[in-house]
This record gives sequence, C-alpha cells and structure tokens, in this order.
Amino acid sequence: PDRRECDPGYLLSVFTHPATKGYIESFNSGGSRRAITKGHIESFEIPLPPLTEQQTIAAVLGALDDKIELNRRMNATLEAMARALFQSWFVDFDPVRAKLDGRTPSGLDSATAALFPKHLENSPLGHIPKGWTAGKLGDIGTNSRRGVQPGDIASNTPYIALEHMPRRCIALGDWADSTHVASGKSAFKKDEILFGKLRPYFHKVGVAPLDGVCSTDILVLAPKSPEWFGFLLGHASSDELIQFTDLASTGTKMPRTNWRDISSFKVALPPKPIAAAFTRNIQPMLDRIHANLHQSRTLATLRDTLLPKLLSGEVRIID
Repeated sequence: PDRRECDPGYLLSVFTHPATKGYIESFNSGGSRRAITKGHIESFEIPLPPLTEQQTIAAVLGALDDKIELNRRMNATLEAMARALFQSWFVDFDPVRAKLDGRTPSGLDSATAALFPKHLENSPLGHIPKGWTAGKLGDIGTNSRRGVQPGDIASNTPYIALEHMPRRCIALGDWADSTHVASGKSAFKKDEILFGKLRPYFHKVGVAPLDGVCSTDILVLAPKSPEWFGFLLGHASSDELIQFTDLASTGTKMPRTNWRDISSFKVALPPKPIAAAFTRNIQPMLDRIHANLHQSRTLATLRDTLLPKLLSGEVRIID
C-alpha cells in the first residue's frame, strides 16, 4: 500500500478480519470458476481512518497477534519436548542403554531411573528392555465409540471436524459450534485422543482440549487405564504408526484406517510404573498447551471484536 495513506499492519488486520473475509467471499460466489480477480481487489472498499489512527490500531491488534504467535511457538516447543522424551524412553531405550554403559540415566530423578532395567533381551520385536513385553497398542488402548445424533447435540457444543485438525500437531486449538451439525457424530471427552482416519497420511492426531463431538471420520482413542495415556498418545501420533495405518488403509480415492488396524500395531510394553511415570512427566506440558490454546482463542475473539469498535469510535485508545 501507499504508506503515506495506509499502514501495512492496519491493512493486514482489516483483510484478515472475519467480516472482511465474508465480504471478499461475496465477490467469489456463483459461476463455475470461483476466483478473485485483480478487478475485484481494486474494487474492495475498506475503512481508512487517519494514518496515525491506523498505526495505533495496528499496534494494539498486532500485540494480540504477537501473543497468539508466542503461544503457538511455546506449544510447538512443549510438544517437541514430549515427543523427544517418548522417543528416548520407549523407542531408543536411552535409560536402559545408559545403565548398560555404566552411566546414570540423564534427566531422570533417582526414583524414575530405578524403574528401568539394566539389560536388553531378545523379543519378537528385536531387543527390548528386560521385563518388558512384546504387545499391541490395543493391549493398553481402546476406541471410545459414543455415537450421538443431531437432535441430542446442544448448539453450543464444540464440534471438531478434520478441517479443524492441524497436521503433525497434537495441539487442537480450532473448533466450531454444533449449530449446523446435520448428521450423527462421535462424542469425546477432554484429554481423549482424536485420530483422523480419513487419509491417515495427513497425520491428524491430537489431544482434545475440552469435551465435544467430532466427525465420524475421526476415531476417539483412550487408554484402558490412566497410566497408559502418554504411552498411547506417543505411539498414536508417531510417524511409524501413521505409516503403518496408511499402508493398511482401504479405499483408493478416500482411503480410511480403522481401530482394528491401529490396535494391531506392535509395541514394546513397559511395566505400568514406567508408563505412569511418563504420563506424569508430560501431563504438565499438555496442561500448558491447553491453557495456551484457550488463551489464544480468547485473544483472537478480543482482536476480532476490537477492530470494528475501534473503527466506529465505540472504543478509544488512550496514550
């Protein structure tokens, strides 16, 4: 834009506002070829207050966006930490290998370190820690099947569809309400694991941040006992399981996986105290992730509410 008349940050805030998106969509309706043309863009009408006011609005809304972005990056870091810990304990067996080498396992308190054996042994899965067993994911997890019909769903019930789920990210910060739900859905509870079964290679797996309902193209997974939550999440969101389900999925244009295949995924099962220790370690990370998600939604709502109020003068910023 011409910076003498329009602040770039202000223009970004206007164009990304939900009302503006709807306005733009009105130019993109009808006909067989939906597209926004150069002529459309040049005809867009947007409010243009004095430049100093634009800059003030951009600064206020930009600060909210910065905090939302900070929360996103913090969540990415927390998820990476949880994944790294899972890889260390249950894939690479680092605490066991440290003891094999005569070293003290790093990053573990003495009580947790004592849970791990000092040796590996042969199994159908290859070398696994002594005392662990070769099993399947279905030994410790289950598919929660709680179907619900539209007439039984309150309109304000959170609804998660596949389009709300990011790829390769367990933090689920996007959902709609159930106002327009017109078919049967699956109910889920906070902290259950949502697994996108349609085109599993999209790698859409996350932890529910609240109670709600979801598309039937999403499987709801839960541990058979609370201790196994972290272990189930680690495997359910792993690249290895995604690859396994993708290869086993049925259908060509719309491949889908199912709980039968997921539950057959082979894993090295640790004693329950180790699974419980892992869940205790990652739970604070997940709690922080969920707190950040809810805060970011609140900030986004505040941002979208503020813009029209600032433009109308209903809300004024005092230096």
